[in-house]
Amino acid sequence: MKISIASDHAGFELKKEIVAYLKKKPGIEIIDMGTDSEHHSVDYPEMAAKVARSLQKQESERGIILCGTGIGISISANKFKGIRAALCHDAYTARMSRAHNNANVLAMGGRTTGKEVAFDMVDIWLDTEFEGDRHQRRVDLIASFEQD
Repeated sequence: MKISIASDHAGFELKKEIVAYLKKKPGIEIIDMGTDSEHHSVDYPEMAAKVARSLQKQESERGIILCGTGIGISISANKFKGIRAALCHDAYTARMSRAHNNANVLAMGGRTTGKEVAFDMVDIWLDTEFEGDRHQRRVDLIASFEQD
């Protein structure tokens, strides 16, 4: 599975940890879209756009995005057609974002999420399948809003 990942400066340290963690997993290819330092400020909307466009172009299958809280970067990513970015805080929200919402982007806060919690969320998010059925109807309804 190809995963695009990006962060702003506030999410950089956690992004670096997640990239190293995922590189140890077989069958995972990471596309690191930046940033490359916590020492220079970058705008989270631009980092969200990189991952969103990667998914839209089918260069990656899923994305992970991080900023200080995960709020701004998830809002930004959700402006792109076909992107369902979910800001998650724990194993339960990560699982539900996939099972019920078919989230294709996982958002986290670099200043609000511990490394071990992030690893747990990533594992669960990657391993959880979309349940479809009544949830597909709701995902389709969300997608219809993109036409407005």
